[in-house]
Amino acid sequence: MPVSEAEVRLAVAAARTVVVKVGSSSLTQPSGHLDVGKLSALAAALSAAVGQGARVVLVSSGAIAAGFGPLGFDSRPTDVATQQATAAVGQGLLMAQYEMAFGRFGVRVGQILITAEDTIRAVQYRNVQRTLGRLLELGVVPIVNENDSLASNEIRFGDNDRLSALVANIVRADALVLLTDVDALYTAPPSQPGSRRIGYVPDVIAALDDVTVGGSASGVGTGGMVTKLEAARVAAVSGIPTVLTCASNAGPALMGDPVGTAFAPVKHRGSSRRLWIGFAANPRGTLVADEGASRAVRGGRASLLSAGVLEVRGEFSAGDPVWIDDESGEHLARGLAGFDSEEIPQMLGRTTVQLKRFLGDEYAHPLVHRDNLVLV
Repeated sequence: MPVSEAEVRLAVAAARTVVVKVGSSSLTQPSGHLDVGKLSALAAALSAAVGQGARVVLVSSGAIAAGFGPLGFDSRPTDVATQQATAAVGQGLLMAQYEMAFGRFGVRVGQILITAEDTIRAVQYRNVQRTLGRLLELGVVPIVNENDSLASNEIRFGDNDRLSALVANIVRADALVLLTDVDALYTAPPSQPGSRRIGYVPDVIAALDDVTVGGSASGVGTGGMVTKLEAARVAAVSGIPTVLTCASNAGPALMGDPVGTAFAPVKHRGSSRRLWIGFAANPRGTLVADEGASRAVRGGRASLLSAGVLEVRGEFSAGDPVWIDDESGEHLARGLAGFDSEEIPQMLGRTTVQLKRFLGDEYAHPLVHRDNLVLV
């Protein structure tokens, strides 16, 4: 696992599969209209990487930003329905420009629109993984975006920074490049006196305590440096080296040049499926475990059985993500619920034998199976 800045940047340059994320502000003019020049420059840089043998996935924001100008809005709409309608218009405009820009270099692109709800369940997750994998095998650059036209506020990725780190897990990427409207991570917003550029972060988890970051200031995006650091953290604990820089540095970043900020991985790569469960979507409810069940869950190899659960909170369906808490309210793990929330109260405190006898064989299963459980 790379430990120095030079090793991290070399790993990015040598990456066979790389996920690149670009934000709305890097693709649009201040007025909110799509900036074809910026988009074309990005396509040129990524096409060069493809020409050198890299498999590239582009996670691109910009659908809403591309759509609100042509629809006559002066700024990004704030209500959900208008945002969704604007995304529906803007996504087509965005893809048309990408197809032309990449086509100049003989590179084909394919559109993938996903929501957190589409991919949190095992079957849909495998569908996304299979489709992305086949596109890469065919030499296509998948262009991924959250399906803003259909995503609800209740369950969504919320920003494409986090989505890009999760996609990097799905495709088993060797590197993640985050492109934004600033050239690197700084100790404070660059406009503040005394702010210093940080070229290398060996441990992003520790670094979060040492920097002051803000949200989006562009007016056309939803993220900010906070979400970039969160994406770098997800990548780091997934064993994926990351570079954060501005869109104009995309080519140099992919070549391993000392631009932006490099983040070292802090763990070896784990199961992409389990990482997805851990980071993909906000839990919809909570299962409260007793002392014995909490101890078993902390051990890392146990399913959560109904016999060790004291309470269920919230409303959710089988397959939805849930918190597993101890009696003091501390989060122990995230997992995928095995049953609907309305079914669970009758199961609480009962052993597998009792569940079979009183409720039937279909209830004699864990509330959260260990294969669908990730410690936090």
